[in-house]
Amino acid sequence: MSMITPVAMNNKMSLRTSSLGQRAPFQKIGPAAPSRVSLGKSMWTPSPSVRHLSDLVSDQNHRNSSACSAESYSRDLSSAPRLIQHKNEAKIFYMFLSQVYDYIVNPGHWTVDMRDEALLPAKLDDKTLKVVDVGGGTGFCTQGIVQTVDPTNVTLLDQSPHQLAKARKKSDLQGVTILEGDAEDLPFETDSADRYVSAGSIEYWPEPQRGICEAYRVVKPGGLACIIGPVHPTYPLSRTFADLWMLFPTEQEYIDWFTAAGFDEVTVHRIGPKWYRGVRRHGLIMGCSVTGVKTKAGESPLILGPKAERSEKMNTNPVAFLARLVLGTTAGFYYFVLPVYMWFKNLIWPKTGPLADKF
Repeated sequence: MSMITPVAMNNKMSLRTSSLGQRAPFQKIGPAAPSRVSLGKSMWTPSPSVRHLSDLVSDQNHRNSSACSAESYSRDLSSAPRLIQHKNEAKIFYMFLSQVYDYIVNPGHWTVDMRDEALLPAKLDDKTLKVVDVGGGTGFCTQGIVQTVDPTNVTLLDQSPHQLAKARKKSDLQGVTILEGDAEDLPFETDSADRYVSAGSIEYWPEPQRGICEAYRVVKPGGLACIIGPVHPTYPLSRTFADLWMLFPTEQEYIDWFTAAGFDEVTVHRIGPKWYRGVRRHGLIMGCSVTGVKTKAGESPLILGPKAERSEKMNTNPVAFLARLVLGTTAGFYYFVLPVYMWFKNLIWPKTGPLADKF
């Protein structure tokens, strides 16, 4: 990866200009700006500079299963029987999960060590960098960002008011601008951020490609986008539960989405708790950190059609939703229990022990 020269910025992120040509006050939380997409077929050519970096080696089955295009995977998204299929459903889900997120989810899936390792490729090495943390929830990832970046230069955005309420109470996030908004329709001006970070959010996006195109749009030329998210399991049982619960992309799909959006030097770095064996075999909510460099000013070269979903519309069949709720809750329980199993397993057969490879 080439070295990126940070650009010093002293002011906060500015919001996108409205259709009336006036800039909304930064502190105001309101509806997202109108969609800025053009109708038409997606056309793109993979960049020759794409690289796939990893500290582990994927098995051949995983490489074969993950070799699909962003377009083909998008067709699969609409038919998957996942627990959460709408942003308003995600809001309801996090209304309850926000109460215990930092105490239940993070210890097994998103530890401090993982966070710090996942943020390294984002090169948050200058306190004057202007950073947006999209889908930042309770601010756990933001807490890692403000260790090296001035909080007044950081913006935390999430669609869940309940998650954001938790973030506002954290002492080390005082000074961070906190906004309610949509990851697929960001309220920031084009070429306005030095860094874009999103952790644990892409799995809830109806259109991951659209969200990554938005990341490209808001980042300045020479800036970086870093998305931290789950990875698709290779073990059949875990793969079934993952698909019932939420979106678990393959590493190749991340690369395809970043490349299609226009990013160069795309890299994938694998992460996981030190005691967790089988991140690629069983999957993990936070399993990889993907980064890309924006080299040209302006919006993404990828032209997308109208948004597949509007946040205010939710037409859910009650019977179908109940079925998804039962299946998805079961799958979610599996993924909350799995880290506990891995933790006990590591106590009995440590990763460096003589029996580690047998279990």
